[in-house]
Amino acid sequence: MKKVILITSNQNKLREFEKILGFKIRNISLDLDEIQAVNVEDVIEHKTKQAFERVGEPVLCEDTGLYFDAWGGLPGALIKWFDKTIGYNNLCGLLQENRKARAETVISYFNGTDYLSFKGETLGSISLSPMGTTNFGWDPIFIPDGFSKTFAQMTAEEKNKISMRKIALKKFRDFYIK
Repeated sequence: MKKVILITSNQNKLREFEKILGFKIRNISLDLDEIQAVNVEDVIEHKTKQAFERVGEPVLCEDTGLYFDAWGGLPGALIKWFDKTIGYNNLCGLLQENRKARAETVISYFNGTDYLSFKGETLGSISLSPMGTTNFGWDPIFIPDGFSKTFAQMTAEEKNKISMRKIALKKFRDFYIK
C-alpha cells in the first residue's frame, strides 16, 4: 500500500474515511488557505498541493460542495460561507419551486508529481428547512433522491451506503490498494 496522510482537522471526517475505507489512515491537521471558488475541484487542488508543500509526503484532502440547480450551481464549494452569512434555514427559504441539488465530494491525492482526484456525486433536493442533527455542515438540508429524509436524519450506515463521499472514497481506495 502507498503511504499517504489525510489532511483534516475534522475527527468526524477521519472516522467516516476509516469506516468507509476499512482501514486506519494517518492524519494531520493543518491550517491551509482555501481559495474561494464555486467549483470544488479548483478549491481542492490548491489545498492538496499546499498541504504537500507543508508536509513533504503524499497527502489526501477532501472537500464538498452543494450545487443548486435553480442558482446555476451556486453555492457549490461556497456552501459553508452561505451558512455563515445567512444560515441554512434562510438558505432553504430562498429557494422557490426548483429545489433540485447535486452534492459533490472530491478527494484528491498528491505525491509531489502526480495529482489525482476522485469525484463522487449524489443527486437530491434541498429541504424546506433544516432537519436532523449532524457533525457535517449542510447534511440537515440535503435530501438524496429516493429518500424522504436528510443526510442528517440518517444513521451513519444509511448515509455511508449512498453518499457522494463513499463514491469518491471507493474510487480512491481502488487506486490506493493496487
